[in-house]
This record gives sequence, C-alpha cells and structure tokens, in this order.
Amino acid sequence: MANRVGDLLARVAALFFLFQCIQAKTVTHDFNVTWVMANPDGMYERKVVGINGQWPLPKIEVDKGDRLVVNMYNGLGDKSATIHWHGMFQNTTNDMDGPAMVTQCPIPPGSSFTYNFTINQSGTYWYHCHTDYCYPDGYRQALIVHDNETYFNDQYDEEFTVTLTDWYHELVEDIAPHFITYKNPTGAEPVPNSFLFNDTLNSNLPVKPGKTYLIRLINIGAFVAQYFYIEDHDFKIVEIDGVYTEPTNASTLYIATAQRYAVLVTMKNSTDKNYPIVTVADSQLLDTISPDLQLNQTNWLEYNASAPHPQADITVASCTDLDPYDDAKLVPYDRMPLLPDPDLSIDVTVYMENLDDGAGYALLNNISYTMPKVPLLYTAFSAGDLATNAEVYGDYTHATVLEHNQVVEIVLNNADTGSHPFHLHGHQFQVINRSPGYGEHFYDYADGDPVPYDSSDHAPFPDFPARRDTLVLPPQGYFVIRFVADNPGVWLFHCHIDWHLSQGLAMAFIEAPQQIQERTTIPQQAYDVCEAAGVPYKGNAAGNTENFLDLTGQNKQVAWLPSGFTTKGIVAMVFSCVSAFLGMAFISVYGASGIQSTKKQGEETPETTEANEASGESTS
Repeated sequence: MANRVGDLLARVAALFFLFQCIQAKTVTHDFNVTWVMANPDGMYERKVVGINGQWPLPKIEVDKGDRLVVNMYNGLGDKSATIHWHGMFQNTTNDMDGPAMVTQCPIPPGSSFTYNFTINQSGTYWYHCHTDYCYPDGYRQALIVHDNETYFNDQYDEEFTVTLTDWYHELVEDIAPHFITYKNPTGAEPVPNSFLFNDTLNSNLPVKPGKTYLIRLINIGAFVAQYFYIEDHDFKIVEIDGVYTEPTNASTLYIATAQRYAVLVTMKNSTDKNYPIVTVADSQLLDTISPDLQLNQTNWLEYNASAPHPQADITVASCTDLDPYDDAKLVPYDRMPLLPDPDLSIDVTVYMENLDDGAGYALLNNISYTMPKVPLLYTAFSAGDLATNAEVYGDYTHATVLEHNQVVEIVLNNADTGSHPFHLHGHQFQVINRSPGYGEHFYDYADGDPVPYDSSDHAPFPDFPARRDTLVLPPQGYFVIRFVADNPGVWLFHCHIDWHLSQGLAMAFIEAPQQIQERTTIPQQAYDVCEAAGVPYKGNAAGNTENFLDLTGQNKQVAWLPSGFTTKGIVAMVFSCVSAFLGMAFISVYGASGIQSTKKQGEETPETTEANEASGESTS
C-alpha cells in the first residue's frame, strides 16, 4: 500500500512539474551595452551606461519558472563589464551569477556573453554590473519575477516599481583615483550630487481613489541608504528581498543599497489633493554635506493631475529622528522555523584601516579582499580533488570552503562607526540576532566603543526568523545570520556599498566544491571571453596549474603599516611631509635666485664694510 501511495505521489509531482514546464516560457533580451548621454537630475549631462542606445535601462519582467536569456554585447569600447542578477539563486547555474573574477572573467569591449538560466523563485530583484566601479555609472535596473500564487495576489489592483538611487555627476573612473589614496587617509566616501526616484526627479505615481497598489521598492544606489514614507498613508509590508512576509503595518522604511521591499498601499476615497512620497537620504553616512545637496526628495501619489503637488512637510530635526520598521522583526509567510545549531560558525569583524600606502582599506578580520588571477569558480573546476582545500583560492580572497548541506552561521561584528549593508550571493539567510535594531537608536553605538556579539549573552532567537539576502550591519554593533549550504557554487559575501567593496570588504564561500564540479557546466563562450580578456581560466589563485598549493605570484593586498601608526598619525605625517617638501622647495628656489641687495644709496652692507676695513679704507 505504501509503495502505491508513493508511486501516486511521484506521478502527481511529475505531472505538476510537467505542467509548470508547459506554462513556462523563454524571455529573451538582446543587450548592446554602450555609452549614452543623460541628465537625470537636470543639473549636469554626463555619459552613462546604456542598453540599445537607451537610458534608463529596460526593466526585466518574467514569471516564476521562466527561462531568462540575455545576449549581452559589450560595446562600451573602454570598459569591461558583466551582469549580476541580484538575489537569483542560480542553482546549478553558478557560472551565470556575474561577479567578475569570481564566477566568470570580465567581458572585454567587443566581446559577447549569453546569460541563460531558469528562475524558480519570485519577488522583487534587480540586475547590475559586477566589475570594479561599474554600476554607479547607470548600469542597473529592476528585475521583477511575477507569481500568480502569492497569497496577496487578490489584494491589489495594480502595481508600481520604484527605484531609489544616489547619483554622481562624475564618471566613477574619474572619482576612484581620489578615493583610495594617501590623500584620503580616512577613507571618506565620495558624496553623491543628487538622489533619484525612478532615475529622475519630481515624478508621479498616478492612482485612483479607493484602489490598492503593490509598490515594489528597490535601492539600486552605490552608497546611501534612504528612508521612505508617504504622507498620510500607511502600508503593509508583504515582501523583503524576494521573501514573502506576513502582512505587517508600517509607516516608514529604511532601505539600504541593494535591499528591496514590496508594500500594499490603499488609496483614500477622494481626489481633492495629491500626497508627497518622501525619500530622505541617510545623512549619517556622509562625511560632508554641501549646501546644494538636497537630501530629501518629494514625488507624488497623484490622485488628481490638476490639483496642487505640495512639497513634503518634513518636520524631523534629522534623519535619525525617523523611526523605520525593524526588518529583523518581520515573519516570513511560510513560517520557516529557526535553523538548528550550526555545523560551522564563521566569526568575522569589519575593520576600516590604513595600509602601507597610506590609503584607507576595508577588511574582514585581517584580510582585504583582493581579486585572484583566475576566477574562483574556474579554480574550483580545475583543481580536481584539491578544490576542497581553501588554500588553492589564495591568501587574500578570504575563501572558506563549506560542506554540502551544512548549517552555517555568520557572526559579523562591526569595529567601524559606519553601517554596512551585507549581501550574500546565492542564498537568503535567516536574521537571528542584530544589535542595535532600528528601534534602538541605530546610530547611538557610533559614539562609544564597539559592542561585539556575545554568544552567552544575547536576546532570544526568534522562532520564525526574518529572511532576506541583504542586511544592514549597525555601526559598532553586530548581526548573526544562518543559512543552509544547499546550493553548490562560489558565492560572494560582501558589503554592497560599492566604494567599500572596492576597498576589499568581501569574502568568498566555496560551497560544496565536489558538487560544483558535478552539477555545473561552464560553456565554451565563458572560456572565449577569458581568452579575449587575457585572463587565465585554469589554475589556483596565482594561475599556477602545475602545483595548486604554490601561490607564488598571487595578487596580494597592500602591506600593513609599520607598528604604531594610526589614522591621525598618518594624516599628520602626510601633511608634515607635504609641508617639509614645500619648505625645501621654497628654500631651493630662494637660494637659486641669489641674494638681492637691499642697500639704500649711501649705505654700506656688512660685507662692504668688512672689505673696506681689510683694504684700509675709512668707513666714517
């Protein structure tokens, strides 16, 4: 009897899978990536990365179960590029994840690459370039995965997608040389010139009275988190980072870079006025704020195009007075229980330090992530049995090998006074502890000493922890997350502030390397791209194919400062040296110009007096 029931269930499952396959479709996009001109804030026209001659970039919309095919041609001419599909699990298609020198080689100008994978998840995501200093130049946009089986499908009438972003007037390649340099020893991040709403300003979401709307919110910025609220309207949170949540009332959200929310908003039964949609940049992240930088923006729920569009009435003294809903308190709709005690616990701390060149870098423990010479996934493929040995991935990629199906816990402490939104590729993780929370004066810890996680003294873990793929690490606080290593692949764990990633705030997880070799297939086009880019695709982190444990020639992080140096000391030393060189230069110029006499008519200098006395002449 049991066998018959099992056979019946297996047939039902097979039929269901077949039905899904029949319903699924292939969504194909051809992307010619080139430079175009744009002026989104109306203040400065500049080059941006466009697709097919257009910017903003096209929003990608698919249904759960669809196959997405994107044929990308790099027509930039002077910049390599890739595409990361942020939040996609890429199960069995790790080679489609997109980060350069992690799962693929950078795609050089004039080369093509086809991203091809099936999407078996739903919710709000985005895509962006994942090479050095790339996506802040405009190479990012929404990726929406629809699902007719979500619990709230019958609770709204229409939907909007809203992207929030910081915006720079300069190209990143022009900003970058002034960022990681001894001239910026504190590591002060470049301050944006403006903040955009759907890549523009002063825009409207046209709504009808009494209707309910699903609004998908995505922070596609490179740096700054933003607060979000709608005047005189509350909403229900129903999704974070592709995870459906129990409907939760809220009035304000804090959306860090790379984070996403979906909310249900019901309109009023009147068309008398329009209501400001307010976004406020988190000024605590900015070292300097110029007088012309507008931190808060007003866009509108437009009930009546003929009615006034009032500016937001922002009465808070600073953004820290806003009280956003704490995402760690959200409960997933599937009520997935707390994972069991971990098989592997990874304890790392964020440090922002000056290294031997005097510039500021970011480290996890004592490692500032430095790209290997061979993409990590290709090392996993070419290392054979040694793929399970973390050494082959290099000393400066902070590679950690995870066993298949391990429960992994990451304890991330923050020794820095700034916050950091950390993203884990290939997974959604459980948020089991964070301190301080949003409701506990998030920035208060920045004024004292770091408070690390104490495994023997912490708040109780939730029974049904919130899940997401990007979580904010509080200033000088900590968070604790858990996930199951059930997705073989090479996955980055990194701060999604693009400036911090460039400083090295990342580590790599090599998850189930033997299963990677068995389940993932790297297409020939990927190796062709490597050859075009001049990047080796076999060997260890140093490109050594003869002895995978010989890392001679690997890329290394900048050396440590001699003992005793501090940031203030470096600043003092730099300016002292500059002053000394200037002083020497002035002395040299003065000396080379000769000594000019200032003797008035009839006067004698000491030199002439001495000469006259020696010759017997009177000086009276």
